[in-house]
Amino acid sequence: MGDQPGIRKRLRVIIFGVDTPRGRFFDVVLLYAILISVVGVLLESVNDFQVRYGTILDLLEWGFTILFTIEYAARIWVAEHRFRYMRSFFGIIDLISIVPEYLGLFHVGAGSLLVIRTLRLLRVFRILKLSRYVSGSNELLSAMRASREKITVFFFFVITTTVIMGTLMYIIEGSQEDSAFTSIPKSIYWAIVTLTTVGYGDLSPETPLGQAFSSVLMVIGYAIIAVPTGIVSAEIARHSARKGVPLHECKGCGRGRHDPDARYCKQCGEEL
Repeated sequence: MGDQPGIRKRLRVIIFGVDTPRGRFFDVVLLYAILISVVGVLLESVNDFQVRYGTILDLLEWGFTILFTIEYAARIWVAEHRFRYMRSFFGIIDLISIVPEYLGLFHVGAGSLLVIRTLRLLRVFRILKLSRYVSGSNELLSAMRASREKITVFFFFVITTTVIMGTLMYIIEGSQEDSAFTSIPKSIYWAIVTLTTVGYGDLSPETPLGQAFSSVLMVIGYAIIAVPTGIVSAEIARHSARKGVPLHECKGCGRGRHDPDARYCKQCGEEL
């Protein structure tokens, strides 16, 4: 019991650290486990595989569920700030990846079986755990967090544009006999499909004015698509420029490079 803090610290380096041989080995094992479990979930939805290998797939699924449960419990035990980890993005994803299988044990009657199977599809969220092990994912997430205010403003601008454009199209086309633009919400749906350049073709203007208006909206759509890409790309470039600056050194393990806003060492979890 007296060595418990030392054990926790060593396990923290392995579980949360990525710069040690044991930490990398732990990540690689989990990476393959996640990939195989997600493939199993996909194959389980194929009738032929379910009929032939249903029992094997179920056993594998329970094996992976137990493995990820142990991993989740271990992460909570060794984390420096447990509740912070449990409330974090990866903590929530880790929990979501194991809960559905246990929910399947508590279905009552055949009628609820379909609901439970729907909940078990949440297991595919395990694939989000991959971002923890993919190089550059933290940089991308940081760039997206830094640009969230600009993206939010842009999002509301797009929503406003589609509402205005849809309303105008309803005014232009709605007065025509047998028009497909029977309401403003339906016209807004058309504006979204057109602005995003998806173009399902289920709604299309018939009047020359409506077609001209539609052409303008298509051109605007190409310009709008480029805006969020440019915002996030600029933040990634800014983050990469900061990344090369050596910051304060960790007193615990000696690691000398950390993100500008880092409060704890990436390798050992020691407070900086």
